[in-house]
Order: sequence, then C-alpha cells, then structure tokens
Amino acid sequence: MKQLLILCLAISILACKEEPKDYATISGKIENPDESKTLKIFQGRNYEKTITLNDDGTFKDTLKVEAGDYNFQHGKEYGQIYLKNDNESSFETDNNSFADSMVFKGDASDINNFSVQSFLVAKNHFSEDLISSGTKEEVEKALESYKAAYEDIKNKYADVDSTHIARMNQSVENTVQQINRFMAAKLATREALPKGSPSPSFENYENFAGGELSLSDLKGKYVYFDIWATWCGPCIKEIPSLKKVEEQYEGKNIAFVSISVDEGRGYKGDKAAAHAGWKKMVADKDLGGIQLIADNGFQSEFVKNYQINGIPRFILVDPEGNIVNADAPRPSSSALVELFDELGI
Repeated sequence: MKQLLILCLAISILACKEEPKDYATISGKIENPDESKTLKIFQGRNYEKTITLNDDGTFKDTLKVEAGDYNFQHGKEYGQIYLKNDNESSFETDNNSFADSMVFKGDASDINNFSVQSFLVAKNHFSEDLISSGTKEEVEKALESYKAAYEDIKNKYADVDSTHIARMNQSVENTVQQINRFMAAKLATREALPKGSPSPSFENYENFAGGELSLSDLKGKYVYFDIWATWCGPCIKEIPSLKKVEEQYEGKNIAFVSISVDEGRGYKGDKAAAHAGWKKMVADKDLGGIQLIADNGFQSEFVKNYQINGIPRFILVDPEGNIVNADAPRPSSSALVELFDELGI
C-alpha cells in the first residue's frame, strides 16, 4: 500500500511539471494606435512577424525566437524588446508619446525598462535648444548630467545582465562622442561666422520661378535660408513647419529662400536628373518662398564659405547683408519664431 502511494505521488509530480515552452508570448496595449493597427517584430533579416492589434489597441501573440534583442515598429515609431522562448513579456504605451510612456512588464521587464529608460535619458538631456544654440559650457554641463543620470539608471536596474550593461555603456559613450563632435563643429562655425559679420554671397542662382537671383537682390530684407536637397530625409521633414512659418510671416520684412544642393546624389550621379528631380519636388510639394538651386552643389562657394557639410542647414541674414545666425534654428523649433519676434520682424 505504501509503495502504491509513493508511486501515485511520483506520477502526480511528473504530471504537474510543465515542460518549457518553445515559444515566447508577447502581449500589451497601445493607446491611440496608428491607423495601420499592426505591430511588427523583427531582428534584421533573421526574423520578422507582424501582429494585428485589436480595435482597442490590445494585442497578444506567440513567437518562436532565438533569445536576444528584437526591434518592433508601430506606424512610424520604433522600440526594442528582449525576447526568449518560454518568456511572457508585455508592454503598454501611448502612440502619442511612444517611448516616453512605454512600460514593460513580465519576464525580462528589467532588461527592457533599462533599455528604454537609458534611451530616454539622452532625449531628456540634449534638448533642441541646446543643440541649436547651446554654448560650450552648456553642452559640457549637459554631458556630465547625462552620464550621471545614466549611472542612476544602472543602479536602479542593478540586476540587468552584464552583456546588456556593456552594450548600453558603449552606446552611451558613442552618444557622448557624437555630441562632442557635432557640437564642436557647430561652435566652430559660429566662431568663424559671427553675428554681425558680412554674409558670404552668391551670384545668379537659378530661380524655380524663372530667371536668376543673387543675394544682393534681397538687400533691405531679412533672409532666412534653408539649405536642402531632394534626397535628404530630415530636410523633407522640415517642409511642413517651414510652410507654416512662411505663412505666419507673409507680408513681413523677410524673404524665405530655399537653396537646393542637388548635384547627382540620389540620381546615380546624373546632374541633369538631379536638376529635374529638384524641379519636380518643388512643384509636387508646392514649396513656397524663393526656390533656388546652387551652382555646384556642396562645392558651391556660398555653401563652402558657410562651412556646410551636412543638411538641412538654416541661416539668417539681416537687411544689410550681415549674419544674424549662421546656424539658425530649424522651422520646427519654437526658437525660430522667438528669434524673429526678438528682431521685430
């Protein structure tokens, strides 16, 4: 009888022992979801799966994965999540503030929350105003504050594995180096082209509206330059904001001048195709202001004299042809309108 009881107990224990799942479970909710109502999970070319959200933004699905970090995409927003078979992971967020409102729960939540919080600390310390017009001292202070805030996050998520910590340490160091290089170039530009100095000039640039235009033709007005190209994603992203600013200051003493540096990039090196592409985009997007094309792309004297190595780049010149700001705020920045108002435009 005793042996039978032991046998029954052993069978019961074995029956209750659950085998590890050969898949990961992911679930959660996205408030105010994108119209696509999908969540794509991917890892380069190695893995991809698309999950359809329910009408209320909730989702749940299973995925067979190799343990590791995966990216996910919802509309135009992106995130990262650690997945492993037999894990049940979830997150909730609001599509209107995707990364800022993201909270992970379930298995590996420490790893995932550590990753998103480490990303946000950079976003919170390097503001648009700092990047646009910060001094050397302000940048140095922001960098030190950023590194200290990251150390606080590491202490908060002390149980995160050494591999993820090492990767994020390297990412933070890369960010510090990138900010230093980027801001050093901006500060050097401001020093070389100070406020009040004569602006570099250009002569007879082709005007989309017909004829040619020189900087001297605009004397008597403030001139806000947008240096761009049809292949430049960040340039295109600024167009709606630029249109709003142009509308807001219509009839004021300021000219909005966009200068394309299209010279073949994005068109297999074909300058004629690049020129045609410029005209087509100006027409298709109904671009406002004065639309010019530089005479020799990035090798144009005006572009080189303004030390323009990357675009978009924005410049403000006063009615006398002197520099107000050789690296002016973007149209999408509230600092631009503040600058215009300070000048009484």
